[in-house]
Amino acid sequence: MKVIVCGAGQVGFNIARYLAMEDNDVTVVDQASDLVRKITDSLDCQGVVGNASLPDVLAQAGAEDADMLIAVTYADEANMVSCQVAHSLFNVPTKIARVRHQSYLKPMWANLFSRDHMPIDVIISPEIEVAHSVTRRLRVPGAFEMIPLVDDKVKLLGVRCEENCPVVNTPLRQLTQIFPDLNIVIVGLIRDGKAIIPAGDDQMLPGDEVYFVVDSEHVTRAMVAFGHEETEARRLIIFGGGNIGLFLAQELERDFPWVSTKIIEADPERARTVAESLERTIVLNGDVLDSDILEEANVQSTETVVAVTNDDETNILASLLAKKAGCQRTIALINKGNYEPLISPLGIDVAVSPRTITVSTILQHVRRGRIHSVHSLREGFGELIEAEALESSSLVGSPIKDAKLPAGVVLGALVRDGQVISPRGDTVVEVKDRVVLFAASEEVRKVEKMFSVRLEFF
Repeated sequence: MKVIVCGAGQVGFNIARYLAMEDNDVTVVDQASDLVRKITDSLDCQGVVGNASLPDVLAQAGAEDADMLIAVTYADEANMVSCQVAHSLFNVPTKIARVRHQSYLKPMWANLFSRDHMPIDVIISPEIEVAHSVTRRLRVPGAFEMIPLVDDKVKLLGVRCEENCPVVNTPLRQLTQIFPDLNIVIVGLIRDGKAIIPAGDDQMLPGDEVYFVVDSEHVTRAMVAFGHEETEARRLIIFGGGNIGLFLAQELERDFPWVSTKIIEADPERARTVAESLERTIVLNGDVLDSDILEEANVQSTETVVAVTNDDETNILASLLAKKAGCQRTIALINKGNYEPLISPLGIDVAVSPRTITVSTILQHVRRGRIHSVHSLREGFGELIEAEALESSSLVGSPIKDAKLPAGVVLGALVRDGQVISPRGDTVVEVKDRVVLFAASEEVRKVEKMFSVRLEFF
């Protein structure tokens, strides 16, 4: 597949990396020659220096025979015009654009992106996606990651193993003996910042971050098995009243009416605008690093603080201040990837990465075949994939132990006729089963070769 990525920032770089890793023909366009050089030096892709919305620049990038254009520059208008030019002049089949400004996304203007006006096939708003990601995590207290799959019949959860975790120092293969009725499969571990694809003899250690796939009906039991019995938050404070903070508060008012929510916003005009947009949320004007405003917001009696200002350092420091004051759980928005390894040692419970979320959302539209969703786990760790097994698949009709899956691929769950099945070695995959699997980054290409024709995962 030939793909043009407009924008060589962090999101553009990661999208290009994923696509190039799988032997797609990728060309990255950006006005910054140093960013283009960085990408071409480190990835197997082409680079073009120029304005991605100009026809001659897109022509130089190979738009005439491109299959897809992904526009993720810093300017919404450049992204939209790039898609328009790609459609009108080069007839590129699929156009994806990142659009941040919410005025473009209001339902009353939905016709703007129709095929007759500005034909963009997929619009991605990072702010809205991040707000959704935070609310998902609020539904499972104690988890730093939560992704619903197969119509929410299955969930991927990420939890931290503490010293009192009941299952530490236990070989993973023994978990099915200890919890025979618990539909759970561990698909990945992060230990000392390093990703591990676990084998049956591996053990979880205190401090490990564990990713596992579980039947949605067994979530509470699974969390207890990992030593997490946190209660759902009833008092919550949002640090930052920008788009993410506002969307999050609106979702809380709509979906969590029992939660008492407050927002702290430094800009007086923005605080007034946010207050007028909400019904039950209390909005305070002040600095989230000011201990007096934190005391006024009663942070010491708050179960959860969500720090979503536009500054990573502020989010980290404010979360630490809230924890020190007595807040039980902190969620911090972190844009810079090099900060992520610091989050757990500092005592911050959850880090939310807009870059990873945006890349995951775009990947869902890049994958082909019978794929229903794709989610990127951490940066460079791997992908969680949900797909439908076809009759021609080598997985169908024989035990999983005979399927010869690559070492970096783990089957997390099967859903058959609405029933969740935790795959074991003797489990037989049937036609139309929904298959949830994890593939390590370096194995994604092997998975594509193995399943592209038979299973149409990609």
